[in-house]
Amino acid sequence: MFSVSLETALEDHPYDNTEGFTLTLYFGQTTLEPLKDLARQLFEAFPCPILMVEFRKRDTWHIAGVKAGALPRLRDDQQDEFASALDGFSRKIWRQPSSRRLARYDLAILHDPQEQLPPSNAQALANFIRVGQRLGINVELIEKKDYARLAEYDALLIRETTSVDNHTYRFAKKAESEGLVVMDDPTSILRCTNKVYLTDLLKSHNLGMPRTEILYKDRPEELQHVAKRLGFPLVLKIPDGCFSRGVIKVSTAEGMHTATTQLFEHSVLLLAQEFFYTEYDWRIGILNRKPIFACQYFMSKGHWQIYNHKAIGAEVIGECRTLAVHEAPRAVVELALKTANLIGDGLYGVDLKQSGEQVVVIEVNDNPNLDAGIEDAYLQDDLYSLVLEEFVRRLELKRLGQAW
Repeated sequence: MFSVSLETALEDHPYDNTEGFTLTLYFGQTTLEPLKDLARQLFEAFPCPILMVEFRKRDTWHIAGVKAGALPRLRDDQQDEFASALDGFSRKIWRQPSSRRLARYDLAILHDPQEQLPPSNAQALANFIRVGQRLGINVELIEKKDYARLAEYDALLIRETTSVDNHTYRFAKKAESEGLVVMDDPTSILRCTNKVYLTDLLKSHNLGMPRTEILYKDRPEELQHVAKRLGFPLVLKIPDGCFSRGVIKVSTAEGMHTATTQLFEHSVLLLAQEFFYTEYDWRIGILNRKPIFACQYFMSKGHWQIYNHKAIGAEVIGECRTLAVHEAPRAVVELALKTANLIGDGLYGVDLKQSGEQVVVIEVNDNPNLDAGIEDAYLQDDLYSLVLEEFVRRLELKRLGQAW
């Protein structure tokens, strides 16, 4: 549950030579430097002003219990510590910097500085902050550790790769429950990260897509029938893969058996899809049911995908070309718009392929890339303005008690 290793935190500390101890936390604060990060995480999980945390050591350290403390039971020196922590906590919430007091709204951008392939690079995040200042919006970067601070903001923009089984979805759910305007919203995350759902959605609305079938781990006998119907080569995908991960192209029955065995270790369902090669994919950015950018993502050099995770350095990602929306083929934009509108009214990136007159949807991203130098190449600062102004529009309607 907690990202901090107790063994690491207590290494070379006097407590490490004991069998146990109880730590008292005030608003998630402690004077023990090695345990400060853990204290913050405990406060996020159990938001109580005074927490009594019992640590025990058998072979390794573990948390044996957590319970609420009572102010009257604190010694004088502990009450001083509590008062100091209370003052600091109050300052953090109420005594905001003047830049925040002058802003119309406060918007948090969730990001991970260590993410290898983030949806927005560092310059794009800086652009959001700079353009936000111009629009009277205080934009702040937050991380996973700032979960307990979400209620300080009016809105949340997630610029970290989303998944239903990590903290990004929890952030989206909490933001929504706290009344924040949030992109990506939880529903969009659920829908877009499930390729099985997207397949059924596209089929039920007769929208263009490569021929696709679902493979089941407990029905291995179906593999040869699916291969016969789709033909080789074909593409195998796990339902929740992203950035070309969990996607394998196979050209033979033997290759298909090997790949499905590998992928079924991660999922009981797989998608088998006819191979539809094009020199590049189209990415159409959609915001509130309107197209805002068009990109051509070329395949990584010598590879059949945009992302080549086996490549080294600059060859990992193919070239990109950004155009005005009106320069993209109308059929591509219209199909992208129809598809995104089935998901919701948020921010999406629809990936499509075009071969002659045929246009097919590959997937819908709830967390599309907005990178400086790529997606903003045509609109420049206007791309960031469009996103931020949509937040403002929704916040204004929310303030008036109206739906957007």
